[in-house]
Amino acid sequence: MSSPPTTRLLHQLARLYDVQTAYYDVFHRRHQALPQALLHVLRALGAAVDSLEDVPSALEERRQALWERCIEPVVVAWDGAPVELEVRLPAAESSGSVACELQLENGDSRAWTCGLDDLPDMTGAEVSGARYVAKRFTLPGKLPNGYHRLHLKTAGRCCQSLVISTPSRAFGFDGGMSQRSWGVFLPLYAAHSQRSWGAGDYSDLESLAAWVAEVGGDVVATLPLLSTFLDEPFEPSPYTPVSRLMWNEFYIDVTRLPELERSASAQALLESTSLRRDIAIQRESPFVDYETQMALKRQVLEELCRSLFYESSGRLEGLRDFVRTHPGVEDYARFRATLEQRRAPWPRWPQRLRKGQLQKGDCDEAASRYHLYAQWAAQQQVQALLEEADNDGAKLCLDFPLGVHPHGYDVWRNQDCFVPDVTAGAPPDAVFTAGQDWASPPLHPGRIREQGYGYFIACLRHHMRFPSILRIDHVLGLHRLFWIPKGMEPEQGVYVRYPTDDLYAIIALESHRNETIVEGEDLGTVPPYVRPAMKRHGLYRSYVLQYELSSDSAKGARAVPSRSIASVNTHDMPPFAAYWQGLDIEQRVELGLLDRAASRYERKERERLKRALVRFLQRRGFARRGSDDCKAILMAVLAFLSASQARLVVVNLEDLWLETEAQNMPGTTDECPNWRRKSQYRLETLCRLPEVAEVLREVDRLRRGTPR
Repeated sequence: MSSPPTTRLLHQLARLYDVQTAYYDVFHRRHQALPQALLHVLRALGAAVDSLEDVPSALEERRQALWERCIEPVVVAWDGAPVELEVRLPAAESSGSVACELQLENGDSRAWTCGLDDLPDMTGAEVSGARYVAKRFTLPGKLPNGYHRLHLKTAGRCCQSLVISTPSRAFGFDGGMSQRSWGVFLPLYAAHSQRSWGAGDYSDLESLAAWVAEVGGDVVATLPLLSTFLDEPFEPSPYTPVSRLMWNEFYIDVTRLPELERSASAQALLESTSLRRDIAIQRESPFVDYETQMALKRQVLEELCRSLFYESSGRLEGLRDFVRTHPGVEDYARFRATLEQRRAPWPRWPQRLRKGQLQKGDCDEAASRYHLYAQWAAQQQVQALLEEADNDGAKLCLDFPLGVHPHGYDVWRNQDCFVPDVTAGAPPDAVFTAGQDWASPPLHPGRIREQGYGYFIACLRHHMRFPSILRIDHVLGLHRLFWIPKGMEPEQGVYVRYPTDDLYAIIALESHRNETIVEGEDLGTVPPYVRPAMKRHGLYRSYVLQYELSSDSAKGARAVPSRSIASVNTHDMPPFAAYWQGLDIEQRVELGLLDRAASRYERKERERLKRALVRFLQRRGFARRGSDDCKAILMAVLAFLSASQARLVVVNLEDLWLETEAQNMPGTTDECPNWRRKSQYRLETLCRLPEVAEVLREVDRLRRGTPR
């Protein structure tokens, strides 16, 4: 049965805006987008559609706008090869000549002229009574890597495009690491020590990296280290940062800041009975109290900041250099200070402030200086730990989150880049039967393209400034993203496509410029075209064993790809011991995330998976017959991963002492202590645990291929 004419036109309009009208779920069932959801998303993208009656005129407007676009705002030159692009012109203007200029990123310029009549016709169309033609235009010569600007001028119009010339593949593992490397994972807040204040800090991460290098490892992986809201509002999730351009001051080690040597007030504060008592309480708690710890740390940081600004010094000049080379940081500091003064999220500010126009007097200058100083201090300590880790022979694997906080700096400063009345999320699947709403506004695919991806490039550069590995959260977002209209349920969302080639090109170019290896988080429901694209562009896959198990006794676990970063689990999954005992199923039932009928099926399936895995490991010689207890199978699983051809194996340190509590339970907020649970052991103890050292020695032996 055919669709009604209005519905067909709505679907045509959706396709012109790269909005999918249907998708297939994890069970291969087709879901048709609701008309009201499509209308909402199309309005968010800029279509003038308040109702279905507006669709025909909006469709005509969109067609005309696309043909009026002389050239695409961005084109990609893979491996410097010549670029072909369409030049779209009204038929009446398709003769004569076109003046061309290519401004290279290095300042050089190339200029030439060509005849429009000499360009081959590609296609044409008649829109709103006007005839348009598209001609094939080729950029001559080989282009150097970089961001270049193409200008075309005909008798009737001027147009320009960003030309991204880049290697087709991202930077790969270099000779500084073995062909089969290994590392460990631990969230930084969980990596507490005897000297830190109840949560890990940048010095603890530096110590952890040094220890990993000492025992033969190559990498330390952790969660995002970006700024978060830790007072009002309060959102400690590392995946909902205030900004993807700023570091988290929560992790600053105040005792390493040079200002402490000449700040008597800060020294007195650190020696005070009250502060020492409060820090001792924080150290003994099994959970991180972000608000209290940040308030304690801020007291000291404010004293150090006052000391720095009190008189001219080399350090003060260093801060000013930092501001000059990081132009957005002063703006960020004013934003945070204004937020504190007004005690309201920015969408509720007066219009001038809401639109990003801050003036002197809009915020407390002392608070602004504090945030400026905190960013400088954090930047210095992040740089020091990354350089020290690199010197020791270890690299850091940092995490690039998909989204940002809707009331954060990035959305306020880049309002044209984000879509405010929808949120990103995921459709229902086997684990999250109601779908997921991540409460983060998605980037507008058309506007970021028209703006030359300035914000996206800046975010990548912030993470890639030092040699490291960068994990791209939800790599599917380079292809398409699930948008949920506000006021609707996640299951009513629709997929919106993104300019995939452009995004891969930027990642590849920036990774080479910064010598950063890129991993794509490709877990869950991933369309079949995503992994070939990742492989084509040199992104490493995420192989997570708990996702790769099969109840087929002949398989047990899927093969580990060579171009992958392999692990047993992730921070969003139950630790191995909890998984093996089925504790995660019980917890989801208690939280209402799983009903009793589904839990019975899942327990049966889990037992089938476990039996198949045990037989698989026994056949491969990684597990002895009769050894199927949790610890023995964990050791066998790690041996299997370590003996594989995976480029990197990452060991979750908490698995090694059979931790059963997860760091995060997706789909929950206050019901679980997400992002707050400390490691059971302090770093000093952890590094001396015989069971930890024994396992890591075996991992190292298998990765190096050395005999027992």
